Amino acid sequence: MENIINKSKRFTVIGAGVSGTALALLARRLGYDVFVSEERENLSPASLEKLKNASISFESGGHTARAFESEAIILSSGVSPNAACVLEAKRIGVPVIGEMDFAAPHLRAPVIGITGSNGKSTLTSLVGHILKKSGLKTGVGGNLGEAASLFTEEKFDCVVLELSSFQLYWANNLKVAVGAVTNLAPDHIDWHGSYEAYVAAKAKLFSLQDETGWKIIQDRDREALSLTTSMAISRTAALSWEDKLKSASGAHIYMGEKGAFLRREGMESLLFMYDETTLLGRHNLENIAMALSAARLFETPTTGDVKETLADFRPLPHRCELAGVIDGVTYIDDSKGTNVAASVTAMTSIKGRKIVILGGKGKGEDYAPLADGVSLEADAAVLIGAEKNKIEAALREKGFTNIYKMADAGTQEMEDAVLTAKKLAKPGMVVLLSPACTSWDMYESYKKRGEHFRDVIRKLQD
Repeated sequence: MENIINKSKRFTVIGAGVSGTALALLARRLGYDVFVSEERENLSPASLEKLKNASISFESGGHTARAFESEAIILSSGVSPNAACVLEAKRIGVPVIGEMDFAAPHLRAPVIGITGSNGKSTLTSLVGHILKKSGLKTGVGGNLGEAASLFTEEKFDCVVLELSSFQLYWANNLKVAVGAVTNLAPDHIDWHGSYEAYVAAKAKLFSLQDETGWKIIQDRDREALSLTTSMAISRTAALSWEDKLKSASGAHIYMGEKGAFLRREGMESLLFMYDETTLLGRHNLENIAMALSAARLFETPTTGDVKETLADFRPLPHRCELAGVIDGVTYIDDSKGTNVAASVTAMTSIKGRKIVILGGKGKGEDYAPLADGVSLEADAAVLIGAEKNKIEAALREKGFTNIYKMADAGTQEMEDAVLTAKKLAKPGMVVLLSPACTSWDMYESYKKRGEHFRDVIRKLQD
């Protein structure tokens, strides 16, 4: 990739979203001639303004021949290896560079890289928050918020990057000081082609480390990530709720009865006590433990008083976020729960019997594990969106029959679902929006879906 950059005069950036626009601006700042090609008909007003201000030429509504008149093509986040533009570039011999590989040589800070099926945005935000509280100048972004390319403009003490499986698929030259995989569960099978290929993309994070790099994982994912050799284990911190790893090599993040501990080189130190946080759910206790471990393994000078450090951390919107309390019933917005594993985690992590709202646009997942979770945790399931019939079939297959399926009505289905859940829920129960599906059948994003859910609840509170 270095040779391509040194010899190139002109680049085409595929995609004009957040990452594509940032890549184009970086390439322009480095002195290259840049052309941006966007498949969608229209660019966002923000991207349009930035490209025009930088005098960067662009096209939208598809990739014309001009897009391939380039020494190399740079892919923004999410472009599949099977995309027509990638296949055409390979056919005519134009090199293809992933987002992270183009930005990586220009990052002037060590990188903490975070990926996983669920919780990676929360973990990324937590690590960034802890490092900032410790006095380090820290950039936080990647697949979350600011694109990696934006952190090339100034020097940081650390850059914390959320890395999607899409970004990791293309990454070869990014260097990662500490890498964390929050957990593994089926997701994006439509993009990767198989669960095995998806896991391989996640595991690639650790190939971007040298022998000094620390790896943070769930103990149950060790084999899937191929971290079973003595060399790999020696720099791996594995999280477990069981005390079975007390004598294991490497490090151990032990989730005890009342607090979490980091065991390393024969020494045990307290990470935090569970009553020091107000974040909801057992999965968030794991996130905090991993975040504090990442900071310590990065050799952060001090994390200070943990309770004080966590006091002003705000959970990311639509991730097991309290949306309101009505008549003794708690309403929780987990619109970010866009796959089966995320929704099952939300259900099992939050205390109390539940009325769960499920459905949206699917990813080709098996809903049997979702049905298991609903059977254990919920008194009723309220179904919306394109996948409601498939989810209903999976629930009935498991013998769960307390199902309320909303009539096809677009976004009105959310209002109908909340009103239905309100009638079903009793004081002390939880109404949980955790759809196990994307929002794209009814909303432009999971954020819009969550905002609508919260708006309905606010109206009911008035």
